Amino acid sequence: MNLLNKLDLHEKNKTIKFIEACQTETGGFGGSIGHDSHITSTHYALLILSQYGFLSKNKKEQNQNTDLISLNIDYDLIALFIKNLQQPDGSFKCDFYGEIDTRFSYCAVAVLKLLNKLNPEFINLKKATEYVLSCQNFDGGFGGIPGAESHAAYAFCCIGFLAVTDQISLIDTELTGQWLASRQTHSGGFNGRPEKLQDVCYSWWVLSSMYMINKSNYIDLRLLEKFILECQDDEGGIADRPGNTPDVFHTFFGLSGLSLMGYIGLGKINAIYAIPEDVFADVIVN
Repeated sequence: MNLLNKLDLHEKNKTIKFIEACQTETGGFGGSIGHDSHITSTHYALLILSQYGFLSKNKKEQNQNTDLISLNIDYDLIALFIKNLQQPDGSFKCDFYGEIDTRFSYCAVAVLKLLNKLNPEFINLKKATEYVLSCQNFDGGFGGIPGAESHAAYAFCCIGFLAVTDQISLIDTELTGQWLASRQTHSGGFNGRPEKLQDVCYSWWVLSSMYMINKSNYIDLRLLEKFILECQDDEGGIADRPGNTPDVFHTFFGLSGLSLMGYIGLGKINAIYAIPEDVFADVIVN
């Protein structure tokens, strides 16, 4: 909705109050009210709050938003939740039950960056980086855990981790770029790994990764745009591929891919954080 310049159509107060009710005593957020804390839900909660100005580094804007809505969220406890999920090998669990993969490494540093708490108090960055790098394969791609098959979504998470922490130089971007470029199929859409069908969601995972490593010129952007638009339904949503039922998930990724390519009428999204560039400038830069 933000990329479409239609965020005002959302009921802001209800959205914010729902997010507030999803924070648990651990500091993290569940996917819904009463759900257990999860690192991805925590990440999403902060991405939404950032778009409503609640994480603004501009104190005047922050105060304006606080005046409009009484928000009772403990940001320090969120950072502590993230800290408690890191393991001795540098990896992160998604919750206290223990699933581990590189998705959660990306979520961890993104959350801490949004909170302006990406520092040694809350993360062992050296160990976290070592774990992410251990998940890179000979082909230049990344898996979810060491030794796992390269997958475009995990490549985004690992490259995103390195981008958030200013460490892209630690990988061979040429090799990684070649593997990612190989994900484009004859239809223009990307697949997640060799011999799989193209899917609109990789319009974000792959293309944003290419922008982060400065290899977007390896992609046929015109053909990708054509594929995404072919996936749009008559009622407006975007599906995973042409002819299928649209959903919010693929609509977001389709719009995000088009935004990265500068599609007319869409706001510009940040390739690292998946938030509009004006939000990025307000939350991260200032």
